[in-house]
Amino acid sequence: MSAGDDKTDRYPVTPDGRYFVVRGRLWRRSDPRLPADRRATLVSELMAARRAVGAARRADDDAAEDRAHAAVDAAKLALGERGPVWWTDGAPDLNRHLARTTPYADWFAALPPAPATPSE
Repeated sequence: MSAGDDKTDRYPVTPDGRYFVVRGRLWRRSDPRLPADRRATLVSELMAARRAVGAARRADDDAAEDRAHAAVDAAKLALGERGPVWWTDGAPDLNRHLARTTPYADWFAALPPAPATPSE
């Protein structure tokens, strides 16, 4: 995700800008080098593909669901959220790792407690 998007307003972002944290887990952000218009197009494609996954499930159409999952994966790869990392310093990909078990542990421990959500 890039600076100023809605996820960075709701979730803490690691100091290096590579991940945001949801329920203690690191999620890789989009490549910040993507031009804004390209990023917007890819996000639109990602959301359409996610809707297609749901529609295929509701229709019990396995082939359509497989195609929709492939489209989700393609959009996430293009955004830099999956596949090869977009940074160049050789740091490992910690996507989906618990923040408390990574080099971000001290930073994460120092964050203020997250407010409770209505579902909690």
